[in-house]
Amino acid sequence: MVATSATSSFFPVPSSSSSLDPNGKGGNKIGSTNFAGLNSPPNSARMKVKPNAQAPPKINGKKVGLPGSVDIVRTDTETSSHPPAPRTFINQLPDWSMLLAAITTIFLAAEKQWMMLDWKPRRSDMLMDPFGIGRIVQDGLVFRQNFSIRSYEIGADRAASIETVMNHLQETALNHVKTAGLLGDGFGSTPEMFKKNLIWVVTRMQVVVDKYPTWGDVVEVDTWVSQSGKNGMRRDWLVRDCNTGETLTRASSVWVMMNKLTRRLSKIPEEVRGEIEPYFVNSDPVLTEDSRKLTKLDDKTADFVRSGLTPRWSDLDVNQHVNNVKYIGWILESAPVGIMERQKLKSMTLEYRRECGRDSVLQSLTAVSGCDMGNLATAGDVECQHLLRLQDGAEVVRGRTEWSSKTPTTTWGTTP
Repeated sequence: MVATSATSSFFPVPSSSSSLDPNGKGGNKIGSTNFAGLNSPPNSARMKVKPNAQAPPKINGKKVGLPGSVDIVRTDTETSSHPPAPRTFINQLPDWSMLLAAITTIFLAAEKQWMMLDWKPRRSDMLMDPFGIGRIVQDGLVFRQNFSIRSYEIGADRAASIETVMNHLQETALNHVKTAGLLGDGFGSTPEMFKKNLIWVVTRMQVVVDKYPTWGDVVEVDTWVSQSGKNGMRRDWLVRDCNTGETLTRASSVWVMMNKLTRRLSKIPEEVRGEIEPYFVNSDPVLTEDSRKLTKLDDKTADFVRSGLTPRWSDLDVNQHVNNVKYIGWILESAPVGIMERQKLKSMTLEYRRECGRDSVLQSLTAVSGCDMGNLATAGDVECQHLLRLQDGAEVVRGRTEWSSKTPTTTWGTTP
């Protein structure tokens, strides 16, 4: 009855007296419905519907059949009145809306994953990102910065040059002062130093290189400061391979203050001491000091001399004197080519005695000991004494370098 009532709301059902069974007898069959009352014009189009009718699925705008699906068969009259659309280039194209929707979904998912990446430091003692200006670690007393070795920072042996290493040391020293909030308007000067026209100058530098990084390596540089005597400051560095933690370089230096107007050394004022002392680390130097006296060379004791060295404009810093790293390049200008090709610099000690400006003309002197210059290929450790002096003979830098044999490497050419 329920089925009959529901059906009758859509289709007119004749009375039970008009319904006949196949034998011509009257009466109703339970659950059956007579559709004889649905009359249609004799010549009109008719649709034959198979049981379990479903809408045919589409793929890229085309109808496809599925197993067990319902076929809707149109009569000849209906087919003739609606001829199929002609096959053209346009209606043969795929459904681009589906492709566009898929691309948009992929793009949005990728963007979401990118935004969810955590670029913040993974340790609470790191304050900044690993490739930015650096961060303060270890209770705010040590500054750490990472550097990637660039293609223009390596030499013919594909390893970083000593100038590259020294530039990393200098960069971390300045960024340490900046990150600590002590950078005034001067180059590495604190606010009180700037008021008193004071700047830092290095007097001694000692560097030991255990291994040089190569192109693409990432190095981690730590630096910190300590007191050195009454009027000096010691700065140490430790350079490690960022991936393996292997120690690559250790360096220690001593700095004093100089009045940038008079160009004379100065004591550390109490106001400046109050600024920098909270950052002093009570520790031993990262290197045992090489206390051997540096030899003074002259034209008679030097084996090699290179004259006519002049600073370029790019060699000057903001304090209008030659950058400390440039002195190292000038010192090595007089080193024999055989040593540069077959030996690697493993340690260096420098004493800075005088600054030079943009109009200075310098000489570089080198004396070699501990090897036969004609047989460097089989030589072991080599030691060199160096002197960088002005044209009038005034000493600028004294130095000593130690070298060891390079391991055989492949010679690499440059990209055309």
